[in-house]
Amino acid sequence: MAEKTTNLDFSQLSRSLAVGDDEPDRNLALELVRVTEAAAIAGGHWVGFGEKNLADGAAVDAMRSLLSTVHFNGVVVIGEGEKDEAPMLFNGEVVGDGSGPECDVAVDPIDGTRLTAMGINNALAVLAVAERGTMFDPSAVFYMEKLVTGPEAADMVDLRLPVKQNLHLIAKAKGVKVNQLTVMVLDRDRHQGLIQEIRDAGARTKIILDGDVAGAIAAARTGTGVDALMGIGGTPEGIVAACAIKTLGGVIQGRLWPTSDEEKQKALDAGHDLDRVLSTNDLVTSDNCYFAATGITDGDLLKGVRYDKGRVLTQSIVMRSKSGTVRFVEGEHQAHKWETYARRP
Repeated sequence: MAEKTTNLDFSQLSRSLAVGDDEPDRNLALELVRVTEAAAIAGGHWVGFGEKNLADGAAVDAMRSLLSTVHFNGVVVIGEGEKDEAPMLFNGEVVGDGSGPECDVAVDPIDGTRLTAMGINNALAVLAVAERGTMFDPSAVFYMEKLVTGPEAADMVDLRLPVKQNLHLIAKAKGVKVNQLTVMVLDRDRHQGLIQEIRDAGARTKIILDGDVAGAIAAARTGTGVDALMGIGGTPEGIVAACAIKTLGGVIQGRLWPTSDEEKQKALDAGHDLDRVLSTNDLVTSDNCYFAATGITDGDLLKGVRYDKGRVLTQSIVMRSKSGTVRFVEGEHQAHKWETYARRP
């Protein structure tokens, strides 16, 4: 009879997946989805009503309420913030039930308030979490120049290179011609020159009104029809997107873009090098971070909030960088249990 092998134990978890007692664990992922679902349901009642502030207020209230039940000791690093003069989910606010791991938290109850108000695609409720002290502090400068692409070209592109050269590098990495590439760009006057450069290089453009978190994820994921995201967008949104890209692979590169001399001086006083290109690992240094989003309106990434008789239907995505796991979550919610967040005539 052959000897029984005893030196192998296939029940042992890979060391790369293990987490310590004081670190966020895998159970946090579904708790975060519940938070973004609540924000999306609350904001969803305001889709198409032209009231972006009321939509955002409803989503903020719902997200904050659900965050108080999450098993962690969180501090909002990226919140509604100074730019929005927010009374809730502001930078520095403590969230969670106070137990469990210490975490940095990035919130965006509605990424795309204008999209929500107008009933346009790609509005999301978004939340990201990482270990305490690992998220880049974006408070000095609200905007950054960005370049996002998927895993194939992650090690080849460089934000300092001309647009045309980066597009040729992406095309080469993907094994396609430049005229088969699609680049997502925010619809802003400041991007007119960039859009022309992309088109002159031979690539196609996909112009979006808002929502560059969804755009960044689309650029990093395969099968979305988007090969890159370029242009100037929010610094907080870049850090939130970096948490997702940590799971997906790919890269986000950013360079701070002050909008005034005052903001430039504020950044310099904070010790920032305005010429430095920040990589994914600069924006989020932790390798154990989470990203969750729920669709508010239909979009490239997720379906929006839908209604079916007495049910509210949601679709969410949740990612965990430690395991490299991406999950899509379909939710069915009894509408009468969410009446607290219903829009009142």
